[in-house]
Amino acid sequence: MSSDNKTVVYGTEDLLESLCNSVTKVLNAATQSQVNYAGMVQRITKIGLKPDIGCFVLFDGGFTGLVVLNFAAGTAMEIYERYMLNMGMPKSELAGSHTSDEVSNILGELMNQIVGDFTGKVRRELQTNITQNQPKMLVLNKQIVLSVDTPLDRPEMRRVSFYTETGNVFYLELAIDRTEFIRLHDFDSSEIIDPDALLEQQRAVHLAGTQSAASAASGDSDADELLKSLGM
Repeated sequence: MSSDNKTVVYGTEDLLESLCNSVTKVLNAATQSQVNYAGMVQRITKIGLKPDIGCFVLFDGGFTGLVVLNFAAGTAMEIYERYMLNMGMPKSELAGSHTSDEVSNILGELMNQIVGDFTGKVRRELQTNITQNQPKMLVLNKQIVLSVDTPLDRPEMRRVSFYTETGNVFYLELAIDRTEFIRLHDFDSSEIIDPDALLEQQRAVHLAGTQSAASAASGDSDADELLKSLGM
């Protein structure tokens, strides 16, 4: 196939859209509410953490980048509260301020899930691998400009606005080396093995076997409930 016939299937905006879809997928499921992103994207010249809570994740491998999520206090509390209530936590036991460590921990966990979903799609759809570090959450009263440790040859930076169900706004910022993925031949992404999915499948089989053994040994429903509460 000549280079003229090769089709560019993924560029910066495609990667950004994929990341935005991971944000909405994870937050919609976690909060059982509707989170949407704007149809317009901003080109920006710097990327940073902004008040009241900023979270960032670095990824490296097939390409290098930096992802930032910035939340105002009200937005952070809405997402945190909806998530905790959806998990069955009584409202009376929820943290009352966005400065609580619990709020930062929950938002950090959600961002970890978001980037994990994104890296899984990169493996399946682009046939390359990227790894992420642990998300870092900071409660802020002023803006902090960030830079990627690994210099980007041709950096591209974007900002996207997101809206919660009640109209609160938060922002995603992405800094990435300019890259294009060009299809060399056809492939079915559904046939590509996802290591994370395979491990989860093996874990589920193992836990199912453990539960069956426990049930055979004892019909005690309280023991079953304890196993469920422990995630087993």
